[in-house]
Amino acid sequence: MGAKRKLSGSPKINKVSFIGRVKATLVQHVHQVIHSFFELWKTPFATLMTILVLGVALSLPTVFHVVYKNVERVSGQWDSASEVSLFLKKNISEERVQVLINKLGLYEDIEAVTYISRHQALLEFKEMSGFSKALSYLDENPLPAVLVVVPVKSAMNAAGSKLLVAKLEREQDIDLVSVDIDWIEKLQAIFYLVVDMVIGIATLLLLSVLLIVSNTIRLNILNQRDEIEVLKLVGATNSFIQLPYIYIGAWYGFLGGVIAWFFSWILVIWLESGVMNLTGLYQAQFQIISLNFDESITLLIVGALLGFIASFISVKQYLVKIEPK
Repeated sequence: MGAKRKLSGSPKINKVSFIGRVKATLVQHVHQVIHSFFELWKTPFATLMTILVLGVALSLPTVFHVVYKNVERVSGQWDSASEVSLFLKKNISEERVQVLINKLGLYEDIEAVTYISRHQALLEFKEMSGFSKALSYLDENPLPAVLVVVPVKSAMNAAGSKLLVAKLEREQDIDLVSVDIDWIEKLQAIFYLVVDMVIGIATLLLLSVLLIVSNTIRLNILNQRDEIEVLKLVGATNSFIQLPYIYIGAWYGFLGGVIAWFFSWILVIWLESGVMNLTGLYQAQFQIISLNFDESITLLIVGALLGFIASFISVKQYLVKIEPK
């Protein structure tokens, strides 16, 4: 009976010991995270210089991302303004116009149709051109009626506009279809080129972050070679010794991300007044946007992850080579 009791109680002991080991491991990691942060500031000037360099390296991809977000918003507004103007034949009746409007309303790639009569077109032209007195001497209205077609969102691009124009040109009552597709294609080509350049530059800068952190951790390891040898003599394992260095690298990346976020925020504030003045000249409303909360958290995580990876590589490469003499 006693043996049975001991056997039945052994799983509980194993379970308790496992939970205890997990708790001890977590406590150790938390202690190392806190200790590594304060370890950074034993050499404050060198640490600050390293963090600033990392911040500059991370801020450039961050600024590129902010610029990309705002350019994408602007190009989206330009695409939304790509309306199609349909100049109707001169002698078309109002009944035929209404039939055409109803027919265009059935198109899947047309969102809305606005009718501008010949009389309304002449009034708008007089108001915008400033030649109202000269136009009043004309015997008849030379302007045709116009239908302004707004495509659906999926058709507000060069390919969609071309397909829509091809269908509209087959309508008998339409004399001319006008849409400026060339500038949309050029804008998209420039935009995609800029995106490719940004991705390439951002990749190089992120690699530079890896190299900076890796080299910094390497120097720390070499400077503390004697301490590492002593720890190994007293029985410390490589995994125990490498933890502080890995977390120091993660702290470097995290703090570099904080500096990068601060630089991007300063840039947005600095450019905001200039952008408002520029858009005011064109009687448009556009407000430059910075990183949102999710993007800011992602920046900090990416920075810490890059530092973690760089320090891990450096530790694995140099720490194992140090052995007590």
